[in-house]
Amino acid sequence: MRSPSLRVLLALAIGLALGISTATAGDLSRQLIALADVIGALWTNAIRMTVIPLVAALTIASVAGAGATADLRRATVRAMAVFIVLLVGGGVLALVIGQLAFADFVLPADVAARIQGSATAAGATPTLPSLSQRLIDIIPSNPVKAAADGALLPLVVFALALGFALKQIAADRRDAVITVCRGLSDALLVVVGWVVAIAPLGVFALALSLGARLGVSSLGALARYIATLCVVLMVFTVLLYPVVVLIGRVSFRRFLAAAAPAQALAAGSRSSLSALPLMISAARDRLALDAPASGFVLPLAVSIFRVNVPMAWVVGVIFLGKLYGVHISVATLAMVIATSTLLSFSVPGIPSGSLFILAPLLVSLGLPAEAVGILIAVDVIPDIFKTTANVTGHLTAAIIASEQRAPAAAE
Repeated sequence: MRSPSLRVLLALAIGLALGISTATAGDLSRQLIALADVIGALWTNAIRMTVIPLVAALTIASVAGAGATADLRRATVRAMAVFIVLLVGGGVLALVIGQLAFADFVLPADVAARIQGSATAAGATPTLPSLSQRLIDIIPSNPVKAAADGALLPLVVFALALGFALKQIAADRRDAVITVCRGLSDALLVVVGWVVAIAPLGVFALALSLGARLGVSSLGALARYIATLCVVLMVFTVLLYPVVVLIGRVSFRRFLAAAAPAQALAAGSRSSLSALPLMISAARDRLALDAPASGFVLPLAVSIFRVNVPMAWVVGVIFLGKLYGVHISVATLAMVIATSTLLSFSVPGIPSGSLFILAPLLVSLGLPAEAVGILIAVDVIPDIFKTTANVTGHLTAAIIASEQRAPAAAE
């Protein structure tokens, strides 16, 4: 079986089936769970060890290495503003739909006690800081400590400041730092590739443990998570059309015809990059966007703009909070939206890349880091809708950032 996604799905199915079948097997079940917990924790730790240096290196290199002419700078500023608005908007949409979808989600009492007990035993329910303390911690007094604690948002703020500061120093010194950061990020992506290669083993262990603790109810819980995330992504994608018509001043029919080929290719390949040529062709020929928008904003968007990240994080956090009995307040979800918006620009270009960097945040919220493995395992179906949302968001950003576009009345 060559497809990594199919191997992971098969590992998930076998792990869940084995876990459910041994849920009442007494000593055998306890021994299997203990072994699965160890293997799952090792794989999750392998994910977590790359996140902090990878995010820092990617952020510093991308900010310090950015450069453009006056026209490109204007297009970049407009595009970045659209990126942020759409990212935050998607996160808010996910918060509303996710809260409604999981409002009545209740596990059987014995199942809830088992899974919540496992989280407590793993030390996954620390006392969470207040909202005011979270706001204060955004600017780290000690960035090294923030990195050691796995605090991603303060680290990204520091990396952004350092990246912008590097742009103000002599080119030779700036380029030396950029080269080091790019080399470090490239090497870490190789390590991440190794971790991804053994994903079936890690997912099998995590799924076995989850199935043994949840029993048959694990299937319904995962199905609700998948359905909720797919609905959020579909609703967001549909809402981009009136945004294009009202703000971008492009007719609905023109945008529909321009976006459809790229969306179809993206959904089939689950790759925004593969759809880039079709997006550029549509921007130039069908939408008549200017050169900075079609030739710069679209490649920039494909490189750094992943509009699905806040939606996936918010729905995932709500689901895991319900699963492990950890209260996730609206204020906490707002911080998740802010964190995911910033970190979305540093997501590595690997399958389920945004979920790989979610693990440290889960720990800070009182959730077990191992839970991210389950989200990764079932990401194949949502990833189709994620990629479609990304491509539609890329074209939307290019239209709004363009100083020239096809008029809304033109057909």
